Amino acid sequence: MADTLLITGARGYLGGRLARDLAASTGCTLRLATRQPPALTPEWLTRGAFEQLDITDAANCARACRGVAAVVHLAALNENDCAADPLAAALVNGVGTWRLLHAAVQQGVKKFIFFSTARVYGEPLAGELTERTLPRPAHPYASSHRCGEDAVLEAHDRRRLTGVVVRLSNGVGAPADPASNRWTLLANDLCRQAVRDRRLVLRSSGLALRDFIPLADVCAAVRHLLALERDALGDGIFNLGAGTSSRVLDMAELIAARCEAVLGYRPALERPAPAPGETAAPLDYRIDKILATGYRPAGRMADEIDATLRLCAAAG
Repeated sequence: MADTLLITGARGYLGGRLARDLAASTGCTLRLATRQPPALTPEWLTRGAFEQLDITDAANCARACRGVAAVVHLAALNENDCAADPLAAALVNGVGTWRLLHAAVQQGVKKFIFFSTARVYGEPLAGELTERTLPRPAHPYASSHRCGEDAVLEAHDRRRLTGVVVRLSNGVGAPADPASNRWTLLANDLCRQAVRDRRLVLRSSGLALRDFIPLADVCAAVRHLLALERDALGDGIFNLGAGTSSRVLDMAELIAARCEAVLGYRPALERPAPAPGETAAPLDYRIDKILATGYRPAGRMADEIDATLRLCAAAG
């Protein structure tokens, strides 16, 4: 892969991991776009350069896409910011995606991979969810991503470029940059608690089911999708997760066990007692479609948790 690849949101939680992975595993030239580039090139970036990009600005988008073969679009407001300002969510995650996509088409970009969210299917996630399940967003984070999806899929169907929508479940892994603002995510928060407080405190009983996927597998999926020809991508929509569900409590217990193995102590686990008769709605997040293209996950959740715990310990 010798072409130029644009990654937006490249200083974010997933963007940083993806940039680090692609710098180490491909021969492509990386153009890493962020709202505010770092003053210094991070140590983890072995190849590539950062540049500033406002995806709501058409001229910015045109400049960023010039000479680019493929785009991986990750830049978005997170769920907390979306909840606080739904209008900004629509502007950045929806209109911003449209502006970037339009620029990509105008500049002759061949492939556009847009990271959406499993939350487009509704809240809470429950039942069997396939790419044919009707999306019913119930949060500004999800509805604004759904707007971005529609723009990408329209361009794909009109053959303006090859568009791919990735509906990601719950990524787990250490950020490339400890300054990432995603320490509120469940596994990251629990790893930080384990190091800082030597205890794990759940806000719920922990019985709820989620699909957790190692970030190593998310990076592998992106490499795989970048390499696929248009015909193999079909309509361009893919669920991306582990394809198996586990309880929030199971994740907490795994983090406690890995903390004991890596740092030498087992943090106490605290949680509210389940309500009488409380059960979790079943969740079956299907990834058959991406598996059918030849993608094979190989990441280990324990490795991701170990790396996150070590990062927390090193960062104090």
